[in-house]
Amino acid sequence: MEQFLIFDNVSYPVLSMLVFTPILGAIGLFFINSQYMMKIWGLFITLLTAVISIPLYTNFDSTTAKYQFAEVYRWFPTINLNYSVGIDGISILLVILTTFVMPLCILCSWNYIDKRIREFLFAILIMESAMIGVFISLNTVLFYIFWEAMLIPMYLLIAVWGGPRKDYASIKFFLYTLIASVFLLVAIIALYINTGTFFIPELMGRNFSFSFQIWVFLACALAFAVKIPMFPLHTWLPAAHVEAPTAGSVILASVLLKMGGYGFIRFCLPITPLATEACVPYLIALSLASIIFGGYLALGQNDIKKLIAYSSVGHMGFVTLGIFVLNSAGIKGAMLQMINHGITTGALFICIGIIYERTHSRDIKVNSALGMFMPVYVTFLGIFSLSSLAFPGTNSFVGEFLVLLGAFSKSKLVGAIAIPGAVLAAAYMLRLLQKMVWADSDGHKHGDGSERGLFDLDLREKLTLAFLTVFVFWIGLNPEPLLNIMDESINHLLIQYNDGISQAVESSEGLHHALRAFKGFIAG
Repeated sequence: MEQFLIFDNVSYPVLSMLVFTPILGAIGLFFINSQYMMKIWGLFITLLTAVISIPLYTNFDSTTAKYQFAEVYRWFPTINLNYSVGIDGISILLVILTTFVMPLCILCSWNYIDKRIREFLFAILIMESAMIGVFISLNTVLFYIFWEAMLIPMYLLIAVWGGPRKDYASIKFFLYTLIASVFLLVAIIALYINTGTFFIPELMGRNFSFSFQIWVFLACALAFAVKIPMFPLHTWLPAAHVEAPTAGSVILASVLLKMGGYGFIRFCLPITPLATEACVPYLIALSLASIIFGGYLALGQNDIKKLIAYSSVGHMGFVTLGIFVLNSAGIKGAMLQMINHGITTGALFICIGIIYERTHSRDIKVNSALGMFMPVYVTFLGIFSLSSLAFPGTNSFVGEFLVLLGAFSKSKLVGAIAIPGAVLAAAYMLRLLQKMVWADSDGHKHGDGSERGLFDLDLREKLTLAFLTVFVFWIGLNPEPLLNIMDESINHLLIQYNDGISQAVESSEGLHHALRAFKGFIAG
């Protein structure tokens, strides 16, 4: 086990602190009676967690693919089950994204959430702990526990503080993700029966038979595809986004969707390479369908929140496309695009929440001609909209460019089909900007804005959006630090994947036999 791990980046258990600080903070809420102090406490705990995560970046060794900041403690030794956590160049950026987004979820809910504040903050903090746990787990059982632990607080965020159709949206979210997760549990059990270990690094590179790989891959892929969500398993997402409170939408967009992409990278590619190779054409086809279908549906929306929700289907299609072109540029682009989507789409949902608090509507027609009354707001909206359509100089351009580079390297046809997705993104985001910033899109004047309660951003809102704006331009103009962090881990991942394919070619089954077997399996 130790050959995969580095223990001594820091002298204290920083990863466990990241998991348990929000839990302790959630318990502390029950000793506070003032609603205002509850908000202060929730903000303090999330900021403290963000500060604790900073050494992950400053002390990370980017020259190795080993898992760093590792902690291993005996848990259930009779079944070889330990509490084992660690991060590499793939998971570190997602952990830091999570810790830096959560304080913004508290800030964007400061005035909007005015009932059951203790319970709301409790759900937020438990969510943070579970999300961090998913990204740091090196044990399949621990991974699954954290994976499932997210469902209840996210369900409650939608069901208790959501919109008019919150019951429908929350139940649909819960059922989709719970049922798909059962297949992930079956795959974890099958891997343990076959190997006798739950330790993820030891499962990587094993020479499993093709028939075993294909069943494990399909079980895992279903869970991850629902979480992303990938077409045609995406239908829970627009409903969840539209009905969730602003903080819930930000968490969904910024962190939860990334867990599907992370699962594909962490489980499917290194553990089931033969099955992945066999399924690549189908997964690329579904990714392209997500890109085109998500963009096309976003173009026709008049509900601002639903527009951004469908745009997420398209953007995450670029992520899965980058993963399954199976080259360095594509996977780096997919990883970078997960971070970029978390920043940009999270910011857009915060912008939607800000305007909804003023006009109590998410209809583009009601929220038109805002440039006359809210110049600071529309400036931020313009920046994040340009980032969403991957305008050069913004963060999303770098990630999308690398994905397309990887796609064209894989196949000129695949790259060419993906291009209309980028065009659709420009169409629906520029349409949104034109109607919200300049046009009276319903053909009627709105006076001086007073009847809609329009006033520009306050200091809290400016700080929230300015913080995210820094990362839009920092990553857009200088992505090298992030690419360097993930470089060794992604190269090692591709080596593991290619070694798995090579071992199969040399084995008695052989790759061609495996692919023929899969085609026969599909044909029934």
